[in-house]
Amino acid sequence: MQDWLTMTAADLGRGIGAGEIDPVALCQTYLGAIEVHPLRDRIYARVTGDRALAEAAAAAERAASGHRLSPLDGVPISWKDLFDTAGIGTEAGSKLLEGRVPDRDAVVLANATAAGLVCLGKTHMSELAFSGLGYNPSTSTPPCVNDADAVSGGSSSGAAASVAFNLAAAAIGSDTGGSVRVPAVWNDLVGLKTTSGRLTLEGVVPLAMKFDTIGPLCRSVEDAGLLLALLEGSKPADLRQADLSGRHFAILRTLAMTDLDDAPRAAFETACAKLIEAGATIDEIDVPEVEEANALAGCLYTTEAYGLWRDIIEANPDKMYSEILERFRLGQNHSGADYVAAWAKTDALRAQYDAAVAGYDAVLVPTCPILPPNLARLEQDHDYYLSENLMTLRNTRIGNLMGVCAITLPTDTPSCGLMLMCPPDMEETLLRLAAAAEEALR
Repeated sequence: MQDWLTMTAADLGRGIGAGEIDPVALCQTYLGAIEVHPLRDRIYARVTGDRALAEAAAAAERAASGHRLSPLDGVPISWKDLFDTAGIGTEAGSKLLEGRVPDRDAVVLANATAAGLVCLGKTHMSELAFSGLGYNPSTSTPPCVNDADAVSGGSSSGAAASVAFNLAAAAIGSDTGGSVRVPAVWNDLVGLKTTSGRLTLEGVVPLAMKFDTIGPLCRSVEDAGLLLALLEGSKPADLRQADLSGRHFAILRTLAMTDLDDAPRAAFETACAKLIEAGATIDEIDVPEVEEANALAGCLYTTEAYGLWRDIIEANPDKMYSEILERFRLGQNHSGADYVAAWAKTDALRAQYDAAVAGYDAVLVPTCPILPPNLARLEQDHDYYLSENLMTLRNTRIGNLMGVCAITLPTDTPSCGLMLMCPPDMEETLLRLAAAAEEALR
């Protein structure tokens, strides 16, 4: 049974369908592993054991009668603590929301439950999702699977840790500037950033709704495709016979390839060589619009975030971690006119970016330019916190600013990943390319 803890969600689902895995025993195995894990309280904010066992029992009955609801019916997963759960605290990693208990599930959680997924519990996260580091002194800071002295990446920090430490078969997180992909890459997982608007945000604690997206953190591209389909109630992407023969990729040099740590650079170069060996061709391109959009990010993100949270924050600012409070308050520096102008410019830059990459199947960049930062130094050094947070999100935020879908894949090097980006609403194409790339990288 302990082998179940390291299997992909898809393989667990196949085991349930074949009668080889009992959903109740599977759920009990995960709950038992969570219970005895020394880092459980740094990963899970709340474990929903009663709910999980009830859902597993229902899945077992369906499996026995041959009426499974989906390929993942009976598979246990975790949820970032900003997805509303009926009758269960949802606090988004902030003392500002302490004691907040929703009366209904977020729509994506309701969809997943209707497809038979089992909810293990809620995972810790960066406060109000406004950091890529995963450091949260207000609640808890989840660990990085590759470095006990480092942060796990944020803001879906506990989501990544729950899978990486074998305490969930997969996790659901959110991505506003990289919050699925950063913790996924630093913990050697697959992380999917969906197109803005693809998955409903109803029942999800917001940060910046024009950028907020939902996506899975998991062990395989197949898992990512299945989870996307179940979250929205659609048919999974067909990944059969996906290959890279004749595929044409572009490495984005602008912004994304500068100031890379040695390990991410080497891992990216090796990964690209493997794609070429598998039949792809790769060009290097410059798209100056990316740098222009990045210069607008401060206005776009902080203005919306502060606008949404100002009244709650300023009523109790002492309840917030000072670095997150400071970041929110940067939104005071921009007027409504600044914000509208920045969005108008960003929309124009997106169109120019789309035209520049239109001839390519996908755009490639290193997922993160740096390795996971040291936790103790983040606690003590304000300048280090600021610089590392900005660098952490630099490459992933390109996808959010350009409005595309993106996925990160692990490489041979721990905490180093390859990111593929495709045009908006092209997740099925992206997943097929990623499945072929995943095979090439093995």
